[in-house]
Amino acid sequence: MSGSVKLGTRGSKLALWQAEWVGAALARHGTRAELVVIATRGDAEVDRPLHQLEGKGFFTQEIEQALLDGRIDVAVHSLKDLPTELPDGLALGAVPERGNSGEALVTRGGGVTALAGLPAGAKIGTSSLRRVAQIRYVRPDLVIVALRGNVPTRVQKVKEGRDGLDAALLAAAGLERLELADRIAARLDPLEAMPAPGQGALGLEIRADDRTVRAVLAPLEHAPSACAVAAERSLLKALGGGCQAPVAAYVGARGPGVGARLFGRVTAQDGSVQITASAEIDDRDPGAAGVAVAGLLQMQGASRLLGR
Repeated sequence: MSGSVKLGTRGSKLALWQAEWVGAALARHGTRAELVVIATRGDAEVDRPLHQLEGKGFFTQEIEQALLDGRIDVAVHSLKDLPTELPDGLALGAVPERGNSGEALVTRGGGVTALAGLPAGAKIGTSSLRRVAQIRYVRPDLVIVALRGNVPTRVQKVKEGRDGLDAALLAAAGLERLELADRIAARLDPLEAMPAPGQGALGLEIRADDRTVRAVLAPLEHAPSACAVAAERSLLKALGGGCQAPVAAYVGARGPGVGARLFGRVTAQDGSVQITASAEIDDRDPGAAGVAVAGLLQMQGASRLLGR
C-alpha cells in the first residue's frame, strides 16, 4: 500500500533508531514515513528514579496525546514502556519481530560473566525496581546506585566509573541496536535476572478506528513476537502492576515438540523473597497463560510482595 504516515517517537538515540527502523520497514512496503519527535515527562525528569514519580506512562503519555490529536498516525514505543491499559480510542496496531529480550551486564573492567562474578560490595547501577529487587535477591551484598539517562550515557558512566560504578544492568536489545554490544560483559540467564514484560519488542500504537493505518502496519506484524508479548503483558495486567512494578516475565524458546512457556516473577523490593511460576502458552489465547501465571504467583503471595 502506498502513501505516507507520521511516526511519533521520543528523541533519545534508541527511540530514534527504533522509529527509523519502523520507517525503513514501511518503505520496503511502499509507505513513506515522517518522524515527529515528541518530548515526554520521562525524558525531562531524569533527576529521580521513575518509581518515585507520580502517575504512569512516563515515556508514552505525550506521544499518545499527539496520536489522539491527529498530529501523528503511529506512536512507536518500546513495548515495555507502554501501559497495559491504553487510553480510550487507541489500540496496538502491530508488534514487529522482537529483538533480544534478555538482560545484559555492562562492567567497567573485564572478566565478569555473571552477577556472581562481581566483587563483594561492588556498585551496580539501575533505577528499575524490578532489577533492584532481583539484584538484592541474588547478591544482597552489592551496592545499588540510581542510574538514569539514555543508553549511551549509562554505558559511558560505567566505563568512566562515575559515582564509583563497577557495573550496570541494561536491556540487551538496546545495546545491540545502538551497536554497543561490545560493551556487554555478560548476557544473563533469564531465570537469574528476568526481564520486563515486553522487553526487546516494539509496540506500534494507532487510533483504534484507523483502518487505513492498521492495514499499512500489517506487513510488520510478527505473529510469534505478538503472541509472546501478549502473554507477558497479560501477566502484568492480571497482577495489576504498572510498567515500573517489580514484575518480570520471560517466554522460553520453543523446542521440537515443545510449546512456548511463560515464566513470571515477583520479587520483594528488599530482595528477601522471590517467587516464580510458569505455564504453557496456547497460541490461540496467549493471554490465558498470563492470567494462569498471575494466579499461581498470587497463591504464593504476589499481592503482598507488590504492596497490595
